[in-house]
Amino acid sequence: MKQRVIKKKSEKIAAYVFILPAVVLLFAFLILPALSTVRYAFTDYNIMRPDQISFNGLENFIDLFSDKDFFKATWNTIYFTLIVVPFQTALALGLALLISSRRKGVSIFRAAYFSPQVTSMVVIAILWTVLYNPNPDTGLLNAFLVKLGFSANGFLNDPKTAMNSIIFMSAWQGAGYQMMIFLAGLQGIPTEQYEAASIDGAGKLKQFLYVTLPGLKNIIKYVIMITMIQAMKLFTQPYVMTKGGPQDSTRTLVYYIYEQGFQSRNFGYACAIAAVFFVIVVAMSLSMKRLIDNE
Repeated sequence: MKQRVIKKKSEKIAAYVFILPAVVLLFAFLILPALSTVRYAFTDYNIMRPDQISFNGLENFIDLFSDKDFFKATWNTIYFTLIVVPFQTALALGLALLISSRRKGVSIFRAAYFSPQVTSMVVIAILWTVLYNPNPDTGLLNAFLVKLGFSANGFLNDPKTAMNSIIFMSAWQGAGYQMMIFLAGLQGIPTEQYEAASIDGAGKLKQFLYVTLPGLKNIIKYVIMITMIQAMKLFTQPYVMTKGGPQDSTRTLVYYIYEQGFQSRNFGYACAIAAVFFVIVVAMSLSMKRLIDNE
């Protein structure tokens, strides 16, 4: 009996020792910065003068809700999220269906579709900036359009198309990860269900609607949630490709936080934006979860 008690205690101690590094890192790099963000949101803090921090109450938040640039960045972020999430999810599901067969050479396509996910986003953003070049002599996409008889498109240089261009590139880059998740889900659907549906006279479309989609219901919920959260954090693409332009059409909330905190050095105001941004992300996540659960 004593040996069992001693063994249980030693197992608990070992468990605490193993999780301690993760807890320390979590506190140091997530919890503590989050608490500091809330604290600095109520201060006048210039990062070039860290010894002159002063409490200013709700002044940052009052300025925030009268800031047109903040509302523009918020709309750009929400627009990107609302478009890219269904587009990327549908693209990933379509790719998963294409490569779910056991035909020869499928593994090559799996690697090809997944390869953008393991490539640096900075590299991909630079590559697509070249592809989107408005000059047909150097921009591959515009050269293709001109060959087909169309006029060259502004893409990233046009406020009407800049965000949509980033959306297309982002969906292409991120679909590979969701594709692998959908592929695992497809392999978990029993083949007997498809055989029974086929015997009942169901075609490919009905099998997809009444067998595949119900079988992937929980997977679809998970993919939508993680894609939405990642989309809300959009930063690298506008930073590398457009610097938030043209005419602030691609400036997102995270990019605006970076501008205020590290370019304008108005760190207190940037922390206020970050605090509001956190509330927006949580609200959208809960709303999306409730919407999906009611389906």
